[in-house]
Amino acid sequence: MRRLRAVLAATMFGFTSSAQAVLPTGAWELYRQKFVTAEGRVVDDANGGISHSESQGYGLLLACLAGDRGSFASIFSFTRTELLIRDDGLAAWRWDPKTSPRVTDINNASDGDLLIAEALACAGTRWAMPAYTTAARQIARSLAKAALVKRGGETWLMPAARGYSEQERPDGPVINPSYWVFEAFPILARLTNDPGWMQAQASGLKLLDDLARRRSPAADWLSLKGEPKPAEGFPPQFGYNALRIPLYLLRAGLAERQRLEPFRLAWANGTAVIDVPSGKPAEPLHDAGYRILSAAMACALDRTPIPAELKIFQPTAYYPSTLHLLTLSMLSERYPQCM
Repeated sequence: MRRLRAVLAATMFGFTSSAQAVLPTGAWELYRQKFVTAEGRVVDDANGGISHSESQGYGLLLACLAGDRGSFASIFSFTRTELLIRDDGLAAWRWDPKTSPRVTDINNASDGDLLIAEALACAGTRWAMPAYTTAARQIARSLAKAALVKRGGETWLMPAARGYSEQERPDGPVINPSYWVFEAFPILARLTNDPGWMQAQASGLKLLDDLARRRSPAADWLSLKGEPKPAEGFPPQFGYNALRIPLYLLRAGLAERQRLEPFRLAWANGTAVIDVPSGKPAEPLHDAGYRILSAAMACALDRTPIPAELKIFQPTAYYPSTLHLLTLSMLSERYPQCM
């Protein structure tokens, strides 16, 4: 029964609450002015000015949450013409204004595809536009074929269509737990009637719960060959990728105290990149968009007030600014007492 309630809550958030959620007054406009170009490209200004399927997906989702139909249309137009160019209907992950052709790696990134599909579903519901809903369904079906893999009784979301399987890596399969955009799974399941999406959600939650019992936050990249452990060739860190996991759990209504405990402990002395083997901070994260992640956990679980300066949005760099807005939207919707 607890599992059923969680699924229903997540589904309601995906189709009802998200479509009505609001951002702080003026916050989206500040974000749009700094990071969204006239043609609808969402710019990662701290990563060489590139765009990627993740940035386009986040931009689409924030535009839907802000109720900005015009910006949503322009962002999706750029996404459709410049990134949704693969034969399988998924998005190429990287677009670089300094190269020709602009897309030099046609591989996808599953989190970007998830975010784009979720945002399209949000827009289809919010503005009663079936074409957006149809596009979301097509991406969801394509992503399931390309990235959902059954192994050992679990269903895993692979980070991309190629590059991370047992056949392609000696420590494969390798996954990125932060690619589990948990609020999107019930949306895609409802769109496609594919049980694989909720099976993938369950596998992701089980993995996080298993790590929590070991009192370990998830590393950015994990090898599933044997017991989950940091993947070869990547820093063994709870870093810039994985720090999104608590936010995704909170946004999806899946933030049980025990599940969040490793993240709370990791950030007990301040938000930081954490070296997983030692549990020690490797790099402090001072940007408000990062610090609000730990503040949101503390408020959601213990009613610790959000510091006043974190409630005010001022754009800095693309990534922490995006996380800041997604967190403020989530707090306003799910935890209004925190605001």
